[in-house]
Amino acid sequence: MSAKTREFAHPETAELEMTSVLFALSDPVRLELVRRLAADGSLEVAECQPRSGPIPKSTLSHHLKTLREAGVIRNVPQGRQRSLSLRREDLDSRFPGLLDAVL
Repeated sequence: MSAKTREFAHPETAELEMTSVLFALSDPVRLELVRRLAADGSLEVAECQPRSGPIPKSTLSHHLKTLREAGVIRNVPQGRQRSLSLRREDLDSRFPGLLDAVL
């Protein structure tokens, strides 16, 4: 399996930790990405440049990894691209009202 199509690990809902989620949402770029996912639904990675201006690919990858590892987003292969989606249902069941309060 090539690196472009490999699956990333995502924490189970019961494994989500409040401190990790809040840390992931504390960065303005990551928060903007989460707001866009909340408003627009799923996005391809290529569509995730912040509106404030482009950031280097490595920096975007770091932000997406932080969000994924905290359990805020799901990042899955979809053909030759990767699709990002907000794990709203998981977050709402683990921390009711948190996402609405932060967004």
